[in-house]
Amino acid sequence: MNRPEPTGDLIHNRNYDVRTYREAPDLMRIRGVVRDSKPPGIYFADDPEPLVIHEMVVDLLVGFPSLEIVDAEVVLETHPHSQCPRISDHYRELVGLSIARGFNRKLRELFGGPRGCSHTTALLQAMAPVAIQSTWSMRMLSDDPDVLPEMPADPTPEQLRERFRWNLNTCHVWAEDGEVLGEILSGGEMEIPIWAADRARRLGRDPQVWRDGRRG
Repeated sequence: MNRPEPTGDLIHNRNYDVRTYREAPDLMRIRGVVRDSKPPGIYFADDPEPLVIHEMVVDLLVGFPSLEIVDAEVVLETHPHSQCPRISDHYRELVGLSIARGFNRKLRELFGGPRGCSHTTALLQAMAPVAIQSTWSMRMLSDDPDVLPEMPADPTPEQLRERFRWNLNTCHVWAEDGEVLGEILSGGEMEIPIWAADRARRLGRDPQVWRDGRRG
């Protein structure tokens, strides 16, 4: 990040770290950590070290390409109250849910307010988009042609929509009535992502290799 640091005194720091691991061709492990810390001296004068006040860890095993959660574990490593860890087992209710469409609504129903830990639930909300992003990595690494089948020479709008179904209505760029999908449905090609084109050129490769859908 090139923006300069704000000039005020830092009083709180929250970090999210979400990583995905390919455990099998049809299985991803998504590990998320949320950590809140206070800089030195906030609670205890002359304390030289930052003070971690929350650290929650979530492990999800997610099927691919179904995106169904097949196992879930929540560990509250650092917490303010002795009662906090009692809620951990309640998050087993995640098993069987899809981490795709409707996931945040289910989180609110199952774990909102007094039904969960607010920090853990916020972490889960941050993990869901990572699961979607990780499906592209799983496809790139797959040897199964059915995972990312070749499009027919003259695909129908329904086939094109199915190809990009995880993208639709996830943001303003991928609005169902937006410019990007309209271009695709009218027979045009989707713009090569800027990051892909830049990296391909740095590697001395044609950015068009990205369109192959496999590692170039």
